[in-house]
Amino acid sequence: MSDVPTTARSPYAGELAREQAYLDRARAELARMRAVAESLDAYGASSKESAGTLEAVLARRVASLQDDPRTTLFFGRIDFPQEVLQSQAPSDTSRGPRKTPHEVLQSQAPSDTSRGPRKTPHEVLREGDASSEDSGRWYIGRRHVSDEAGTPVVVDWRAPVSTAFYRASHTEPMRVTLRRRFGVDHGVLTAIEDEHLSQPREPEAHSGILAAEIERPRTGPMRDIVSTIQPEQDEIVRADVTQTICVQGAPGTGKTAVGLHRAAWLLYTFRDRLDRTGVLVIGPNKAFLEHIRAVLPALGEVRVRHSTLSDLLSHGRVRGTEPTSTAVLKGDARMAEVVRRAVWARVGTATEPLIVPRGIHKWRVPAYEVREIVEELRTRGVRYDAARAMLPQRLAHAVLLRMERAGDSPDDRVQDAVGRCAAMKSYVKALWPALDPAEVLFRLLADADALDGASEGLLADHERLLLLWDRAPASKGSARWTGPDMALLDEVGDQLTRTPSLGHIILDEAQDLSPMQLRAVGRRCSTGSMTVLGDIAQGTTPWATDSWETSMTHLGHPDHHLEVLNRGFRVPATVLELATRLLPAMAPQLPAPTSVRDNPGRLTIEPTTPRQLTTAAVSAVAGLLTDLGSVGVIVPDGDLRKVSNALQQAQIDHADLSLDEGDEQDHRVQLVPASVAKGLEFDHVLVLEPAAIVAAEPDRRTGLRRLYVVLTRTVSSLTVLHCAPLPPELNPTPEK
Repeated sequence: MSDVPTTARSPYAGELAREQAYLDRARAELARMRAVAESLDAYGASSKESAGTLEAVLARRVASLQDDPRTTLFFGRIDFPQEVLQSQAPSDTSRGPRKTPHEVLQSQAPSDTSRGPRKTPHEVLREGDASSEDSGRWYIGRRHVSDEAGTPVVVDWRAPVSTAFYRASHTEPMRVTLRRRFGVDHGVLTAIEDEHLSQPREPEAHSGILAAEIERPRTGPMRDIVSTIQPEQDEIVRADVTQTICVQGAPGTGKTAVGLHRAAWLLYTFRDRLDRTGVLVIGPNKAFLEHIRAVLPALGEVRVRHSTLSDLLSHGRVRGTEPTSTAVLKGDARMAEVVRRAVWARVGTATEPLIVPRGIHKWRVPAYEVREIVEELRTRGVRYDAARAMLPQRLAHAVLLRMERAGDSPDDRVQDAVGRCAAMKSYVKALWPALDPAEVLFRLLADADALDGASEGLLADHERLLLLWDRAPASKGSARWTGPDMALLDEVGDQLTRTPSLGHIILDEAQDLSPMQLRAVGRRCSTGSMTVLGDIAQGTTPWATDSWETSMTHLGHPDHHLEVLNRGFRVPATVLELATRLLPAMAPQLPAPTSVRDNPGRLTIEPTTPRQLTTAAVSAVAGLLTDLGSVGVIVPDGDLRKVSNALQQAQIDHADLSLDEGDEQDHRVQLVPASVAKGLEFDHVLVLEPAAIVAAEPDRRTGLRRLYVVLTRTVSSLTVLHCAPLPPELNPTPEK
């Protein structure tokens, strides 16, 4: 492997200059593509509606072709022998007359096969189809760039040919002769690293360019990792759209980034299908969503929706709290059956016949026949509201049969009229009442008899007492719903009306969800697939899972593929070694992750006194600001205001991640309550009072897991300040 610096004396200086010239050419072609896109308009559209759609497509196209001079259009290159290249490239067929944008869009075939996705508006406006490069070289970048003839100058990292860039090795070269990586500084190529994969004797070596990119300081939200994707990560990213993947990922393994890049790859490869059905990313809190907000747009995907679980299950305002034991019970999977019974128990039993007056006649359907119709609807497997909507027509059909036996000849209009008549509406309303989720749950938690009937054989007496309100609210409108109630309301809502399914869901920090919360997420992907991300060792809720098999069953995807990532690329080795001392006490079934970085990072543990803690924290932050990159100050939730005031007095600008409202500025210093730290990442992290972080949780195992999360948020350095003794599980060693 060769590392090529930017120096005139370097024997590779000429090669670097040639690659820079190629980058300049690629930028020129991108500018030309943007100019062409800007020159298009929506002429030829058949209607105002289609013209508006086309205008939106063109606007997105123009935006996607924006060049950022601070970055490079490609980060790597792979060389194939000529015969391999020709076999991989699609043929360049005759294009025929130039079509209008509207005609180009309309000409796309509607099929969506496994051999290749249908082109989307974003793709079909490219000039021509990809054809092979005479040189046998493919430059890999974040977007597709082609020349005026349609020949690719840069290929999208998601294209099939790019797979070899990430997975080829000396043992499995995938017929790649050369893999080249580029070092970049403010949009200028500064270095080259070559791997001659056709030469098996060339020793494997760590890439300095990869290490520099991983460790590059930053501020603001998470960056994409397209230039540093590892082979095991790439296999997850490119798994088929029909495959549900569960990723058990230790800290620093890049599981969140892998999930986001999988979303981008799926939209590129199966855009037609997923544009119709939708893609959703679910994160644990708003701070996390803010942290990842820039990744997908940087990859050209702006139509992916992001949501927290609480926003997804927003069925009312959360105004109440409850004991942990009650919250755990409300999240128990048995509550799904309790809720189902509570809903269907509201269907009455016919004791009186249905009598429908029509003209001079009164048509009578006996109670026993009504009961048969109701029972058939109950057992059809449809939702409560759907069956309720069918009931008037089924009863009207029974009336029509009696009319026909009496010699009449009623048609469908008569049946519809009978189904909508006042007598029918009144009868159905009494027999099969309209329900709403709040009403059902209110009755279940307020009425002991209703709860007893719905939970018979499922819950013990003491569990029923946990669920029942001590003092029931006056009405459902005055109920002080809790967080766990939102999942129950969602379950009721799905019993009433089927929840629509999305095409794909990326669920992060899934280990923290209760069975009922998992069911709520799963029903939103009942006909699609999922990418489930998490780490059992980072489970910090009382209902956190100890088994991915169990969690995936609750999600409705028991047939999944489990991937384990335990090679840490982000967390320094010294920090990871400290944090993994906690594993035997909180997640003994998991192997300790390993850091594969050459840079061991910096770890500082300093004792102080309660009086000096805040002053020491401010001093430590000031010192960290002398280095490049972001600084995360993670504190026990109860100390947040005190530390924030101290930073303000020291005139250290910072963001407070405990606040729900977003902040448009990218602050170098971010003050983070320990309960919000999960999923975040900073170049430098300062942790205050680990013992208090542990003690703030309801049990010690959860507290140690919270501390494990907090300690593994850094990319470069970790500083720990403490007054109380450190948790003995850390067993710190003195610094040398």
